[in-house]
Amino acid sequence: MFAKAAVAVSMLAWSVSASAQVVAPVPLPSMVPPPAVAADPAYKLTLELSNGGAVTIQLRPDLAPNHVARMQLLVRRGFYDGLIFHRVMPGFMAQGGDPQGTGNGGSELPDLKAEITPMPFLRGTLGAARSQELDSANSQFFIMFAPSPDLNNRYTVMGRVISGMDAVDKIAPGEPPPEPTKIVRARLGG
Repeated sequence: MFAKAAVAVSMLAWSVSASAQVVAPVPLPSMVPPPAVAADPAYKLTLELSNGGAVTIQLRPDLAPNHVARMQLLVRRGFYDGLIFHRVMPGFMAQGGDPQGTGNGGSELPDLKAEITPMPFLRGTLGAARSQELDSANSQFFIMFAPSPDLNNRYTVMGRVISGMDAVDKIAPGEPPPEPTKIVRARLGG
């Protein structure tokens, strides 16, 4: 009887140990960018908005190198200048980057393969907008007004607002807004 109990306890301990290893959490990437990224002005995106505000975003090539490179390329081409925030949902997010202003457009460049990381979607997170198709991000992006765990591990995180969140909060709401907020100018260098 004692031997059976010892075997049962031993099996239970192994089972708990094995299951603990299976469900071990994946470590989150650091909320702080690597020092080389933080120091490089090419990874600071500033959006000057028609509401009079400016938003500076720390881009994270360590999380999404292809998405960040695409955004940098489009910024250098002046692609975002004059575009509107076409989908703005208070308490959720503000979406822009569509030259058609409808949510159906993108750049002439090919769509990007998703770069999903365990980085959570918090207030101020910059994400890559896409259709239901996982690998369909192109030029559109969104900035979170509030945390949204439903997006975690499903969308690409490209960066985070480091100043000007008050200007994000003032982006005109609507889908599309009656008087949309425009990106007057997008530039790199902070």
